[in-house]
Amino acid sequence: MINSKTNHIKTQEQQAQFIDFADAILAEAETLIAEPVQVDEIEDDGFQNLFKIQTANLWIDEAKLRPAPKMLFGEFWYEGEVCILFADTNVGKSILAVQIADNIAKGEAYGLLCSETKAQKVIYFDFELSDKQFEGRYSEKANDYFTNHYSFSENFYRAEINPDNFLPDRYETFEEYLNDSIKFAVANTGAKVLVIDNLTYLRNETERAKDALPLMKHLKALKNKFDLSILVLAHTPKRDMSKPITRNDLQGSKMLINFCDSSFAIGESNKDKSLRYLKQIKVRNSEFKFDSENVVLCEISKPTNFLSFDFSDFGQEKDHLKDYSTNDKDERITEARTLAAEGKTQAEIARILGVTRMSIGRYLKASGDQK
Repeated sequence: MINSKTNHIKTQEQQAQFIDFADAILAEAETLIAEPVQVDEIEDDGFQNLFKIQTANLWIDEAKLRPAPKMLFGEFWYEGEVCILFADTNVGKSILAVQIADNIAKGEAYGLLCSETKAQKVIYFDFELSDKQFEGRYSEKANDYFTNHYSFSENFYRAEINPDNFLPDRYETFEEYLNDSIKFAVANTGAKVLVIDNLTYLRNETERAKDALPLMKHLKALKNKFDLSILVLAHTPKRDMSKPITRNDLQGSKMLINFCDSSFAIGESNKDKSLRYLKQIKVRNSEFKFDSENVVLCEISKPTNFLSFDFSDFGQEKDHLKDYSTNDKDERITEARTLAAEGKTQAEIARILGVTRMSIGRYLKASGDQK
């Protein structure tokens, strides 16, 4: 192996350095083999192994005693998953999430994207709407009041922050208080499904990997402790509407996608502003059924007293993406110049406009603003 590597080394000095490095690795390996870890000494010190280790067959024997996960929202979300639903602002995340929660609470199979489970308790943590705004979506307006209110299942619980509460002395941060309050709500209602609208309220910062990792660890711990299924709503930053939705469009670090079990997104059709499409971004319990070649097409409607998504057809994502004209490109160049004047870096501008850093470099160079 060393001879094959040294064929690429140009000088005798480099060759000597490489051989010394290889010898050092071999010496270290021999030392580890000669002096194995003393397990008894570790156990005597109260060491507890991080891992549970057993044969693959034993893992399967234990797992097969539990039923296979059932669909909560078609192939998009299964039991026992932390799932992230993300989309741009005002595209309909909350509308779809309430609809999903309502179906689960009632145990109803709604068309193709159904829930396979029996009726069960759901808590919808609503950090977006006031109670009056929520009422307006699920009723009809007559004169000065809302009437003909939609009847939700008694399994459907909605929670919002009590404005009269203050941070107790025992907590150093609001996040700690929020986390414990969610646990308390789960324990007192017996709910097995949580919908969190939206991600921003769980952590102040999710842009950086170091902030995203504790967040996902917390959600996983919550799921495992109470045997939950969790749907978390999240935003996308401004994106290039001419490009397909990818995991990179989730606001914040890609750590969020890496550590969740599943994820899907809502896209807005450029063909018809009332049209939306659903696309799988990450799956674990099934195959990719609703990818860019087979997105679910739907419209937002409110025939009477329930604002909801009506699932109509399937299509290809490319048919609903924006075709940029020369005028659109000129607008992006102008916006890039404005952001550069505000002190934004090329990387930041590229992320905001949803284009590559190389494109931003070309925009600024053409306009004479490149630093």
